Amino acid sequence: MKIGLLGKKIGMTRVYDDKGKATPVTVIEAGGNTLLQTKTTENDGYASVQVGFDTQKEQRVTQPLLGHFKKAGSEPKKRIKEFRLPDGTTLEGAIDLSVSQFAVGDVVDVIGRSKGKGFQGVVRKHNMAGQGQSHGSMMHRRNGAIGNRSTPGRIWKNMGMPGHMGDERVTVQNLKVVQVRPEEGVILISGAVPGANGTYIVIRPAKKVQPEAAK
Repeated sequence: MKIGLLGKKIGMTRVYDDKGKATPVTVIEAGGNTLLQTKTTENDGYASVQVGFDTQKEQRVTQPLLGHFKKAGSEPKKRIKEFRLPDGTTLEGAIDLSVSQFAVGDVVDVIGRSKGKGFQGVVRKHNMAGQGQSHGSMMHRRNGAIGNRSTPGRIWKNMGMPGHMGDERVTVQNLKVVQVRPEEGVILISGAVPGANGTYIVIRPAKKVQPEAAK
């Protein structure tokens, strides 16, 4: 059963097929995923697998978490993630948390945190067109009026405004696995993986597989 993996974005490179065609890929380090806990419908009300990734020092972990790790026979981890399983799922035997649970050609979803862009105006953040470019207008890249008379006498919700851009949870769907290297603990994925190099990400089997993505 393909459950999913925690990983770290390493960077980008390219790989060549037997015909010499280059494919840009993102290298994701996903080795070292450790099983921390399994939850069942009978005991917890739902079925899931709790996974830890990336070892850290004991003094950086709270005592309750440290006891949780020791109960699972694991070193302290920086990231913990639960992978929810379909209701009624029963896990039998060992759970495969290595990169080899995915194969070349598999379609996956990748969840990460996008790069932060800082405080941005409406032209960049919301792709607004701006206003007149003539001399003296002083409104070149502003969003313009935001009121709506005395009725309703307030600003509408979800109005496009300047503000912080990026640094938010992003899910990119239907990316294809190009290579799996179990000896190195890495997966090479074709497509736009969110986040900067070194960002922690989640790889899971695709939930909405598109026909063109599976080719």
